Amino acid sequence: MSNEEKINTARDAAEVIEKPDYEKEILSIIGGKSSPKAMLAQLEAYHANDIAQAVENLDIQERKRLYRIFTPEMLAKIFEHSDEAGIYLNEMDMQKAAAVVAELETDTASNILHEIEKEKRSAIIELLPQEIRREIQLIATFDDDEIGSRMTTNCIVIRENLTIKQAMNELIFQAKENDNITTLFVVDEIGEFYGAIDLKDLITSDASDPLGELIQTSFPYVYAHEMIDDCIERLKDYSEDHIPVLDNSNRLLGVITAASIIEVVDDELGEDYAKLAGLIAEEDLKEPLTESMKKRMPWLLILLALGMVVSGVVGVFENVVSQLTLVVAFQSLILDMAGNVGTQSLAVTIRVLMDENLTGVQKLRLVIKEMKVGFANGLILGAISFLLVGLYVMMFKRKTMLFSFAVSGCIGISLLLAMLISGTVGTLIPLFFKKIKVDPAVASGPLITTVNDLVAVVTYYGMSWLLLLNVLHLA
Repeated sequence: MSNEEKINTARDAAEVIEKPDYEKEILSIIGGKSSPKAMLAQLEAYHANDIAQAVENLDIQERKRLYRIFTPEMLAKIFEHSDEAGIYLNEMDMQKAAAVVAELETDTASNILHEIEKEKRSAIIELLPQEIRREIQLIATFDDDEIGSRMTTNCIVIRENLTIKQAMNELIFQAKENDNITTLFVVDEIGEFYGAIDLKDLITSDASDPLGELIQTSFPYVYAHEMIDDCIERLKDYSEDHIPVLDNSNRLLGVITAASIIEVVDDELGEDYAKLAGLIAEEDLKEPLTESMKKRMPWLLILLALGMVVSGVVGVFENVVSQLTLVVAFQSLILDMAGNVGTQSLAVTIRVLMDENLTGVQKLRLVIKEMKVGFANGLILGAISFLLVGLYVMMFKRKTMLFSFAVSGCIGISLLLAMLISGTVGTLIPLFFKKIKVDPAVASGPLITTVNDLVAVVTYYGMSWLLLLNVLHLA
């Protein structure tokens, strides 16, 4: 068989082994004429995430049909993977909605309930079992930016004074209601957190072994009222499936799961990305026009004001522009490079600032490093600009060698200074924001770029005025 035939055969095989379109299959089942029981049996074979994606393409009548067919447990799994869970819950009757909420993780249930009408929310909570109602109300007491708002009470909690046999019995008893059993959390007689036990250690130990030998008293924990931004790095550093959440009296309130940690990190990265783009919050494809405008307009107004300042500064150097019109052609070169350098320094600084243990000396080293990088890059790019711009002006603009390389020398020096200053500014602004307890991501790309435009304009036209007009008298 020739190489070409082998390639064609491999391509044909790849086309045959095509990834199944689960969403299409699910929609086909839902749109079919199967009985409710048969439809449920077919859909149970699919992952809840695939069903959640398919449900988004249904109209309200089709969704209401599914609410009657699916069990509360199945709907709860679908809700865990859906961004529209609040809408779906609002469409259900009270009894079914309460049954679904009772199956959800308490942090997820609390978040979804906050997305529906207040009256219906209160009615659903009243229908919940007392224990679940108390847990949801507990999580609701925390602000959205506090770690307690992301915790769940779905965990195994035992007392420190139990025997191994008693601990096993307690595990079996609590596992009927709580399925997060890989780690058991240990408290003292007043509920203060004492440590944790790995499930494997417990089930492989002898009944005669002391329980205390299994307890990891150095197990990581966070406080419920800690801000997510302040403890996100600690959460990421540990590879534990569950991390205990304590109140200010060190009593165990619940745990934050690995899934919640991933969600928290994703949310924080999304928020930082939005701020870096000059937005006050994230957007999605379904965002109404007015909401998108509200999120973008504040920064645009600030940037408009800064842009007017930049234009005003250019006006100050009107004398330079009128006598040396050629320099205007290279203005964008200086502005763009200064903006690029500032944005790079901003990205590096924000990433480094995520380390909460950064000392003053380390911050100083960061500033010095970015200055060195800006200077070194500016030196190289300035030299390249000096050569290329000088040749361009001499060959294509028909200027003398003295004039051509005087202009390119001014551009090279301006580029060096602009990149040095922009790298410094791109580092100092987020450091300053961090110092005054403002999210460094607020020092967004558009803000840094506009500030560096101002730096570049002053540097470039200032150098042109000084070197070309007052020193070399080229006008």
